[in-house]
Amino acid sequence: MKLTRKMVLSRAKASELHSVRKLNCWGSRLTDISICREMPSLEVITLSVNSVSSLEPMSGCRHLSELYLRRNRISSLAELFYLKDLPHLRVLWLAENPCCGPSPHLYRMTVLRNLPRLQKLDNQAVTEEELTRALMEGDEITAAPSKGGAGNGRSPPSYTLCSVGSSTATSQGLLSYTEEEAEIQGQLSLKTPAVDGSPSFSQRDALRSHKDRDRDVTS
Repeated sequence: MKLTRKMVLSRAKASELHSVRKLNCWGSRLTDISICREMPSLEVITLSVNSVSSLEPMSGCRHLSELYLRRNRISSLAELFYLKDLPHLRVLWLAENPCCGPSPHLYRMTVLRNLPRLQKLDNQAVTEEELTRALMEGDEITAAPSKGGAGNGRSPPSYTLCSVGSSTATSQGLLSYTEEEAEIQGQLSLKTPAVDGSPSFSQRDALRSHKDRDRDVTS
């Protein structure tokens, strides 16, 4: 599903795209967020639990300070290239994407090496010690992602999502949902939006969504 002008203005209660500062699109089945290129004033956006695969549309959001992207389809950490020149980005939630890979440590070090201004990553505060270690242990991303490369001059790593048992995945998913909603609502004064014409996304809906996804994985 494409994020449209109508959806943005409705959820942000704004009259023009250029004036939108905060936007909540949690669990909206989105695949295309190209309209973000038309929102230069955007400061906070939550896109968690969608199917977004590219961060390129965010590259022009120079005022962006908080970006929530948990559980999408970001396949490569090379996508971070599009966030490197955002001077105000302080909060990023990228967990549960394919790009996180099999090594949580390498993932975190790579993100922090390329986005050293972050103060919080995946709901965990960033420390000065981590930033120092990231310079030595993280991979530097020097180019935008391409079909044939990873954007850092190396062969693309074979990142895959860790397989977790259905009950564990569901519990962890709901926990992340609760934590994220608390973070967003507490700091940003946002409510979980309804998909246009549909009721708000509840925890019961989240549980059903996770069960459906687990069934797809095991079938």
